[in-house]
Amino acid sequence: MDTKETRHNFFTRLAHMGLALATITQLVTSLIFVAPSPGKSGNIWYEIHEYGGLTAFGFVLLFWLALTARRLGTAPGLLFPWFSGPSLRAVWSDTKAHLAAVTRFRLPPFEEHGALASAVHGLGLLLVTAMVATGTIYYFINTGNSDAGGLVGVLMFVHKTLANVVWAYLIGHAGLAVIHHFTDNLRLTEMWSLKP
Repeated sequence: MDTKETRHNFFTRLAHMGLALATITQLVTSLIFVAPSPGKSGNIWYEIHEYGGLTAFGFVLLFWLALTARRLGTAPGLLFPWFSGPSLRAVWSDTKAHLAAVTRFRLPPFEEHGALASAVHGLGLLLVTAMVATGTIYYFINTGNSDAGGLVGVLMFVHKTLANVVWAYLIGHAGLAVIHHFTDNLRLTEMWSLKP
């Protein structure tokens, strides 16, 4: 594996690590926090969830900045192939190859910039962006009642609905990374290192 082709720049790795840890914190605290209600404050886990969400927003911004300014890593066109016929055909072809490998009980070969993996990473970034955007807007406009209607209600509906999708994405993404790590297709240090 050519390390020049696979190495991600420092800011991409920092944003990925920070966003991953913030997302895990958000998901775990969402299971145990008590939200404030009129006349009552929330518990400490709610506070951690709020400030963790604002931190996640910062890491999402860093990720988008790194994505637009970087020279190494997956090209934006591979992350977001939805408006290009050739890119969509590449995703479909890669999906069929993955399904063929899985039906033979084989692990599909790891490709650093594979069309399917890149598109899934792009969807993950969009998903987490939507989560932190709805949570951050809610933080600034909430009325102290998460069951309120109007824009507050819409934000919380979207935020809570997407949370289940984020759980699925996190489990799938982390699980496949670990599988690839132990089958020597990928080193986790490619993304989980702060070395220059």
